[in-house]
Amino acid sequence: MQTSDLIAELASEDSRTSRRGAAMHLLGPLVAGGAVSFVAMWMWLGIRPDLVHAIGTPSYWIKFAYTLVLAALCFWLVERLGRPGAQTARARRMLAIPLAVIIVLAIAQLATAPATIRMHLTMGASANVCPWRIVALSLPILIAAELGLRRLAPTRLIGAGAAAGLLAGAAGAWIYAFHCDESAAPFVALWYTLGIAAVGALGGASGKWLLRW
Repeated sequence: MQTSDLIAELASEDSRTSRRGAAMHLLGPLVAGGAVSFVAMWMWLGIRPDLVHAIGTPSYWIKFAYTLVLAALCFWLVERLGRPGAQTARARRMLAIPLAVIIVLAIAQLATAPATIRMHLTMGASANVCPWRIVALSLPILIAAELGLRRLAPTRLIGAGAAAGLLAGAAGAWIYAFHCDESAAPFVALWYTLGIAAVGALGGASGKWLLRW
């Protein structure tokens, strides 16, 4: 059977590649990976001591929403990439929305802040470790996402791996936010996004090999 015939046959199946089935294949491993990541954050870094106060501030919820919405959109994209023939254009376009929002908020905050604190708003006190911690915390979720994808039938291996990496990076960044006390929009837009993108690149590089079937 030729590759094109195999893809067409898989695309026509409702069992393995159905939307609901694909989501369920992904959710189990992702919940497990997320739990491992959260425990790792708790034991390694600890939850920020002022979390109760922080959740009463808009800046915390901006960071919380950015990472969580991005993770949800990436899950949608990964689910579609796991099903041969599923359209991904809309899901890919939607990823630009949370990114555009955080960039606009970052620019607005920098534009209205005194010049003396703009550098601090951008660099904070942890710019040198933030992206790497996000990468480290995202690894269990990336492994889980790729294990879930292996139970499906992705045909665009690099793209599926990259989407899984972005999903893992966004989820890892959301978990990291329970520790991180940096909530300025410029900091989140730059360093959180850099960490998420790094995991996306790692997922794309590994997907070519790990998602082969």
